[in-house]
Parts: sequence; C-alpha cells; structure tokens
Amino acid sequence: MIAPAHRIQNVSEYYFSKKLRQIAEMNAQGLNILNLGIGNPDLPPSAQTIEALSETAKMPNVHGYQSYTGIPELRKGMAQMYADWYGVAVNPDTEILPMMGSKEAIMHISMAFVNAGDKVLVPDPGYPTYSSVSHLVGAEIVTYDLKECNGWYPDFEAIEKAGIEGVKIMWVNYPNMPTGTPATKTLYEQLVAFGSKHNILIVNDNPYSFILNNNPMSILSIPGAKDHCIELNSLSKSHNMSGWRIGMAIGNPAFMQYILRVKSNMDSGMFRPMQVAASKALEAGKAWFDEINAIYANRRMLAFNILDAIGATYDVKQTGMFIWAKIPATAVNSETFCENILQKAHVFITPGFIFGKNGEGYLRISLCSNNLMLEEALKRIEATIQ
Repeated sequence: MIAPAHRIQNVSEYYFSKKLRQIAEMNAQGLNILNLGIGNPDLPPSAQTIEALSETAKMPNVHGYQSYTGIPELRKGMAQMYADWYGVAVNPDTEILPMMGSKEAIMHISMAFVNAGDKVLVPDPGYPTYSSVSHLVGAEIVTYDLKECNGWYPDFEAIEKAGIEGVKIMWVNYPNMPTGTPATKTLYEQLVAFGSKHNILIVNDNPYSFILNNNPMSILSIPGAKDHCIELNSLSKSHNMSGWRIGMAIGNPAFMQYILRVKSNMDSGMFRPMQVAASKALEAGKAWFDEINAIYANRRMLAFNILDAIGATYDVKQTGMFIWAKIPATAVNSETFCENILQKAHVFITPGFIFGKNGEGYLRISLCSNNLMLEEALKRIEATIQ
C-alpha cells in the first residue's frame, strides 16, 4: 500500500457526499427520497444568460485557454454589481479576481496566506469547508462560538479572551449559513476594527445577500475594510448558477496578486462562453430578483409548515435559501432526529451537528425544492407522525 499524505488524515469525506450516496442507494430500492438538505438551486439562470452561453459557444475562436484573471467584461460586470447593490467602488482591473466558485476560492486564499502552524478562526456553526481546507494547508483551527443567545453573531470579547496570538485569517459568513442571520453595518464595522486591531485577514463569504434579504450589504462598504478584508461572492445561489462554478474574490490589489499566484498554478481560466454568459447574468435587475424571491418566500412558508409538523422552532426573520430550526426538546440529538425522518418518511433534512458543536440541537431545510416536493414532504411527515 502507498500511504496517503499526512494532510488528509484530519479530513474526512464531505458529509453530503456520503449522504447523497446513501440516498441514491435508498432510491435504487424504490423509496423515492425527497431531498430537502442541499442548497442546490433548482431554478434556472435568466433567459439572457442561457442565450449568451449558447450564442458565444457557437463561435469558432472561444474554445481555447483563457486569461487567469477573467475577461474584462466579467470583471466589469462584477464591479458594477458591487456599485449598484452594495454601494462599493471596486477597480475591475486590480481589485477583482474571478474564481471557480467560493469553495475553490477558500482553498486558494488559504494557500496564499496561511503557513503550516498558523492559526485560523473558524465559526461554529459554520460552513464545513473552512475547517477542511484549513486542515489541508496545515493550519491550527481555532473555533469561535456563534450562539442563539448572542443572535448568532461573534462575541469579540470572548474571542480575544480565548487568545488570538498567531491567528492569520478569520472566516466570516454573513448573511450566515446555516443560521440565516443577516449582516448588519454594526457587525461589519466590528469585524473591520477587529482585523485592523489584531492584524488579521477577515474573509467574508457573502453568497446569500440577494436571497430573501431586503438589505444586501458588503463588508467592503465599511471605510478601511480593504486594508484587512477580502470578500468572496458567487453567482451560484443568487443567480441560480451553482454548477457553473463562477465566483469572485474582491480586495486590495496586493491581496489579489497573492491569490493569483496560487490560482494561476491551479487552473487555466474559465471557459469563455461561460464568462460572457455570467457577464449577462450580472445585468439582472430588481425585477428578476423579486420574481425569484417570491418563489422562495412561498417555499419558505411551506418549510415552516414542515417544521411545525415535526415540532421544531425557528426565527421567521431568517434570510437566505435555508431555514434553521431547533429540534424538539424530546429529541435525542439532531442526527438521530433527522435520520428517523429519513427512514420513516423518506425525507432528508440536514442535521445541524455537521456545522459544528453549536449546531447540535438544530436542523436545516433547503428551499431548493419546488412546492410539490415540499407539500409531499409535509404529507409524508404528517402521516408518519400520526
């Protein structure tokens, strides 16, 4: 046997990778599992986006390698999005780096800034990739608590008391996944001040700001943010383009150059027709987002009905494409509770423990299922309960 690298010893297979395999096996048995777990948008991009992809792909000279920094039209579209929606001025030539999705960007940023042994602040609960990537680059993970009693916001005093010597990066995600907590100006001001005070790179992962959220915000809107902050954004959730793998890192020119050194050795640029189509997607205005959000709002009400049926409690003011809820007090734990629903009602709901110890006692429902699926899930669960 050839032994694997030490770096993968602390990294396990992604939870959803294993769960999807289980669901596939159950489906092969004819059980017809309803998957309410994964945030994979089922709605299409705008018609103009698809048309741009199709028409550009027909051209004979667009199928070769592309620039590592993306085509100018895409960078300009991203900069215009930040100006229009966030009120943030970004130089499209020096402060934006198109990325193949946020997950890849997390790896690129970690490789660009983190040395083996450096400490990294990771939220609990939080996106599991922050931890897995930190393990892969040899970082020491220091979790910071997000708790319901504190509104799911960081307790900066507690973080400082726990000790932050040697911390290089703080991963932040607002609007938050999995809790649905919205960003606030006060939070972003605190984060910018914290990064400046302790010379820590604050990386805000911001893919959910257009979904069921009336106040899209960017951490880069705070004066001085570019000195110590990078923001990640993505078309995956907001523009229904998760499979396209188009995202962006935004920050000061020096930070972008550090990331580019890694990125240019990891890929050979995005397929040009996808970049052209993404540029068209970024032209979507308020009317398009209103239409998408009306669909999500209707689904959210159906998800609330499901949560009521299983006895879970939740905050109706959540943002984003997930609903975070507390499991009943009588439940043993989130994994057992959700597995019982899967086995008995054939409905998959994500248990909160996968997002960290503070996620235990909670669950998450995705709104990326149509009304018929959500209604059928409710019927199955109600039948099981009875």
